Amino acid sequence: MKRLWLGFAAVMILSFMVLGWIGTRIYQEMPPIPDKYVTSDGVTLIDSGEVGEGQNVWQSLGGMQVGSIWGHGSYVAPDWTADWLHREAIFILDKWATAEFSKPYEDLGEEYQGQLVGRLSKLMHTNTFDESTGVVTIDPIRAEAFDSNVEHYETVFIDGNADYAIPANTISSKERVRKFSAFVFWTSWAASTTRPNDIASYTNNWPHEPLVGNRPTGDNIVWTGVSVIMLLAGISGMAWWYASRREEEEKPEGIASHDPLARWQATPSQKATVKYFWVVAALIFAQMSLGIVTAHYGVEGEGFYGFPLAEYLPYSVSRTWHVQIGLFWIATAWLAAGLFIGPLVSNHEPKFQRLGVNVLFGALLLVVVGSLAGEWLSVKHFMSDTVSFYLGHQGYEYVELGRVWQLGLMVGLLLWLVLMLRVLWPALRGMTSSSLGEERVERTGSAGTPLSGSPSLATIDSSGGKVNLVEADSQRHLVILLAVATGAIALFYGAGLTWGQHSHLTMVEYWRWWVVHLWVEGFFEVFATTVIAFVFMRLGLVRPGLAAAAALLSATIFLSGGIIGTLHHLYFSGTPTVALAWGSVFSALEVVPLTLIGFDAMEDLRRSKASPWVQRYKWPIYFFVSVAFWNMIGAGLFGFMINPPIALYYMQGLNTTPLHGHAALFGVYGMLGIGLMLMCLRVLIPGRPWKDGMLAFGFWGMNVGLMAMCVLSLLPVGLLQTKASVETGYWFARSSEFMQTDLMQTLRWMRVPGDTIFFFGAVALVWFVFGLWTGHSFSKKTDGFDPPEQDGANKFDEQTETEKRESVLA
Repeated sequence: MKRLWLGFAAVMILSFMVLGWIGTRIYQEMPPIPDKYVTSDGVTLIDSGEVGEGQNVWQSLGGMQVGSIWGHGSYVAPDWTADWLHREAIFILDKWATAEFSKPYEDLGEEYQGQLVGRLSKLMHTNTFDESTGVVTIDPIRAEAFDSNVEHYETVFIDGNADYAIPANTISSKERVRKFSAFVFWTSWAASTTRPNDIASYTNNWPHEPLVGNRPTGDNIVWTGVSVIMLLAGISGMAWWYASRREEEEKPEGIASHDPLARWQATPSQKATVKYFWVVAALIFAQMSLGIVTAHYGVEGEGFYGFPLAEYLPYSVSRTWHVQIGLFWIATAWLAAGLFIGPLVSNHEPKFQRLGVNVLFGALLLVVVGSLAGEWLSVKHFMSDTVSFYLGHQGYEYVELGRVWQLGLMVGLLLWLVLMLRVLWPALRGMTSSSLGEERVERTGSAGTPLSGSPSLATIDSSGGKVNLVEADSQRHLVILLAVATGAIALFYGAGLTWGQHSHLTMVEYWRWWVVHLWVEGFFEVFATTVIAFVFMRLGLVRPGLAAAAALLSATIFLSGGIIGTLHHLYFSGTPTVALAWGSVFSALEVVPLTLIGFDAMEDLRRSKASPWVQRYKWPIYFFVSVAFWNMIGAGLFGFMINPPIALYYMQGLNTTPLHGHAALFGVYGMLGIGLMLMCLRVLIPGRPWKDGMLAFGFWGMNVGLMAMCVLSLLPVGLLQTKASVETGYWFARSSEFMQTDLMQTLRWMRVPGDTIFFFGAVALVWFVFGLWTGHSFSKKTDGFDPPEQDGANKFDEQTETEKRESVLA
C-alpha cells in the first residue's frame, strides 16, 4: 500500500504542476483584447471597453446556451465565431468581385476565386495589433462587413429566428446587438489572426474556413498521431499488467449465509438523508421533461407542437435548466450517499449530525431554486448585466448559476466536508496500531457514541469476528482515500470562483474545465469508487485488502490521464500549442483503463450472484454494471472519437459532442448516482423485499433509450455534420441551410423513439423511488435472508420491525 500511496501522491503533484505551468503559458499567450479597432483611414470601429461589454451582453442572454463561441456551447443556433467569420469573408469577396469583375464571387471562375481567396487570407491573417497602443488597424472593407453583420444579427436577435430557436427580443435593443457583435468580432479576429512568431491563428486555425485560409496545422496532425500511439501503448501496458496480477487477487474466504447489514439500524442522520433522495427523484423527472422540450426546439424552434412555449420558456432557459438540474440531482445523490455511508464506515454518529444534514438540505434547496429563478429572470431581461452575473446567468455551460448562488453552493460543499470528516474521524482515529484488533464497541444509541446493530469496520469482519491487523490497516487506507476524495470535491469547486464578470474568455475556459472535468470527472469518480468499495466490503463480497488496493490504484490510473487531460477541452480556445500537445497525449491515456473496465463489470455481476441474499442488492449492482458499460462506450469510444486534435478540429460543437456528453454524463455519472441512491435506500431498510418490476423497467428503459438516442440520431447527425465540416467548412455544418434539410430533420426526429423509451424508464424509476415513501414499492412477503435474532447489540427494541421501518420512511 505504501507504494500505491507514493504513486498516487506523485501523480497528483506532478500532474498539477504541469497543469499549472500550462495555465501560466495560456495566460501569457492568450489572444489580446485590443483597446480599439480602428480603420486605416482613422475611423474607430470598436471603442475602448466595448468588447468586454459585448461579452456581458452575451452572458446575460444565456451565453453558451444560445449557439456557441469557439465551439463551446449549444447546438441549435450557429457557432457565432464561425458564422461571423464566414459572413465577413463572403461580404468582402463579393465586394471585391463586384468591383473588379462586375459579378458576385460565386459566379467567378476558379482561377479568379482563388486569386481573391488568397488576398483575403492574407488580409485576415495579418496581425496588426500594436501592443504599445492597444490598437488594431483594419482595412475599411472590414468595417463595412462589420456593419453588414450587425444588421443581420439585429434581425436574428431582435426579430427572432425559428431555425435557431431564438425568440424575438432575445437582445432588447440595437445598441446591445452592436456590443454583442463587437464581442463576436473579437472572437473571429482571434480565430483568423496569426499569433506572433507562429504560423497559425490564436485558436490554432479553428474553425475550418477555407475562404480565409483556416486549415488544420501540422501540430493538429502530428499530435493526433502521438495520442493514438500513446493509447495503444497504454492499452498494451495495462493488459500485461492486468494479466500479471490476476493470480494475486484476493477473494473473500467465504460468503456469509445471511445479509451482514440486515440488522443495521439507521442512525438519525441517515434517516435525515432520505429526503435528499426524494428530491433526487423529483429532479430526475424535471430534467427528463426539460430534455424533451429542449430536443424538440431543434425541429420546432418557436414552440412545442404548436404551443408558443418559447414566449415563456425560451430554448436558452430550457437547456440551461436541463443541464443544471442534471448536475444538481447527480451531485445531490452523491453527497447524500456520502452522508449515508459515513456511519457505516465509522460505526459512529456525531452529536448534531442530523441537524447538520438538515441545514445542508435547506441550503442546497435554496441554491437550486434561487439559481434556476435567476437564470430565467436574466434571459427575460429583468436584470442588468452586472446583476445577472451575480444573481442570474453567467453564460458559461455547466456553471451558469450566478456568482451568489455559486458561493452558496461552495458554502454547502464546505459544510458537507465538515459533516463527512466529523463522521469519518473516529474511524481514522480508532485505527491506530495500539488499538487495532483489540477494541470492540457496544451500542448505546446516544448521539456522539458508537452504535450497535453492526460491528465496527475497524475491528470486525463480515461474519462478526475480529479481523487481523493487515485487514484493519487496509480499511484505514480506504477511509483515508475517502477523506481525500471528500476534501477534493469540496475544495476543487472553488476553481469556479476564480473568474469575474470581465475576465478574459480564454482564462474562464481554463478554470471552467477545472470544475467540469476535474471536479466531476476526476474527484467525484474517486469518491464513488471508494464508496462502492466500502459497500462491497461491508457486505463481505470483497476483502478489505483488495478493496483498498483496487480503489487507490483506480484513482491513480484515472487521475494520471485525467488531470492533464483536462487540456483537451482547450485546443481551440485561444491557447498555445503546448496545451494541444499535452492535452492530446494525456486525454488518450484517460481511455486506457476504460478498455479493461469490462472485467470490473463482470466481477460486479458475479458478486450479485455470490449468495441468494445478495439479490437484495441486485439493482444497485446492475446500475454499477451499467456505469462500467457507459464508461467504456460513452467516455471511452465516443470520447476518444472526438478527442484527438484533428478529429476535434472538425467535430467540436457538432452533435458528436452531445453524443459523448449524454452517454458519459448520464450514462456514467447519472447511473452511478442512481446506483448509490438505491444502495443507500436498500441498506436503510434491508429486511423488507422490494417489488422490483418498475425498477427493472426503469433500468432497462433508461439504458435502451439512451443507446437508441445515441445511435439513431446523435451519432448519424454528428457524422454527417463532420462530413460537411470537412468538405465545406465548419460554419456550414452548423448552419440552418444544412441542418434544416429533409435528411437532417428526419434524423433529428429519430430522437423521439429513444427519448420516449428513456423518459418512461425514468418515470418508472421515479415511481419506484416514491413508492418507497408511500410503501407501494415494498413486497408483503419476506425473502428469508435476515440472520437469526440475537441477544444484545443486534436485538430489536420494543418497536416491531414494521413500525421501525415505517418510522424510518417517515
